[in-house]
Amino acid sequence: MKLSFISFGGPAGQIAIMQTELVDKRRWITQPRFLHALNFCMLLPGPEAQQLAIYIGWLLHGTRGGIVAGVFFVLPSVCILLALSFVYAAYGNIPWIAAIFYELKPVVMAIVGAAVVRIARKSLTDRLAWVVAAAGFVSIFFYKVPFPIIIFAAAFAGWIRGLLSPGGRTHSASASPARAEADFVVGAPGQRALRNGMACAVLWWLPVFIAGALQGWNGTLFKQGVFFSKAAVVTFGGAYAVLPYVAQQAVENYNWLGTGQMLDGLGLAETTPGPLIMVLQFVGFMGGWNHPGALTPLLAASIGALLTTWVTFVPWFLWILVGAPCVERLHENVALRSALSTVTAAVVGVILNLAVWFGLSVIFPTAGTIDWLAVMLGIATFVGLVKWKWDVLSVVTGGGLCGLLLHFLRG
Repeated sequence: MKLSFISFGGPAGQIAIMQTELVDKRRWITQPRFLHALNFCMLLPGPEAQQLAIYIGWLLHGTRGGIVAGVFFVLPSVCILLALSFVYAAYGNIPWIAAIFYELKPVVMAIVGAAVVRIARKSLTDRLAWVVAAAGFVSIFFYKVPFPIIIFAAAFAGWIRGLLSPGGRTHSASASPARAEADFVVGAPGQRALRNGMACAVLWWLPVFIAGALQGWNGTLFKQGVFFSKAAVVTFGGAYAVLPYVAQQAVENYNWLGTGQMLDGLGLAETTPGPLIMVLQFVGFMGGWNHPGALTPLLAASIGALLTTWVTFVPWFLWILVGAPCVERLHENVALRSALSTVTAAVVGVILNLAVWFGLSVIFPTAGTIDWLAVMLGIATFVGLVKWKWDVLSVVTGGGLCGLLLHFLRG
């Protein structure tokens, strides 16, 4: 819950916060095990920070721990964005709120940049890792190579490197401490995978069919449930990879919201804690608000937002609760470890691409103009985070207060 409230800065910032809190301060998990979990999550569809929270919760306390960690990691952002979506839909763009969000952008830019530095220091430990990270950045930033291709190419290169290294062809089981559940799952993998899969499928689709039965199979709620279920499965590369697809379908095909509203929703999601993929909740809210059918706009919007969030996140619990036990048993597999560590190096380059993309949009809000205030605030925040280890929550609060102060000074 605490991490969710302070997890600004997108996946890079969220992972960096988990690194600081869970590995460095609390020592709940070792650095190698943390990176091993992160590498696996990078290969899955969906936000890696959310899945990393589920994985670590499972590692500490089994299935119940994974569910609790995953739910509470995202619950605050669900509530906050639901409230902001209502304010936006009912009252429009309030100037003082817009001012707070506007000055948060350079702060978030700095948080992402500082997170890239911290993650790079821990994961880029040899020359090959630096080369892979650079190749990942160049591929996606200049040549628009799809994220899955970059990830699987890095995994393949790392796998080959691991096979060629001493002990690379040895397949030994992991002695994961206090992980009796992992041993049981691997010992009876088909039964546990089947039970988890069936339970998840029922939980995943039951609300969708209830919405269809109540509002109609051609209603907005049922269509949202089906559409966002598909989107959850193809979100390789995180939110930025799936947003163009969602925006095009939601705006042009379903007419759930307008282009301007989609951009405003992205702005809300960028400046609220939690994964950026929460913007899908805003789309679900506006779809219900604009097309309520026989329901009131607020009721339809609330159901649409919660249904969208449900079908977006439930599949990601399945990937972890089924796959994590098997991955833990392969922790000592040299070739697999090499493949996953190479994936982490590639993802450093991909996250750097996101940081640069976000930074350009903040520094150059319109063509030919530079927001010098954003530049100075971003540089000051970045230096403070990297050199003096400023607290993220304090930084975010200070950025919001700066925006509010400037709004009132400008009249």
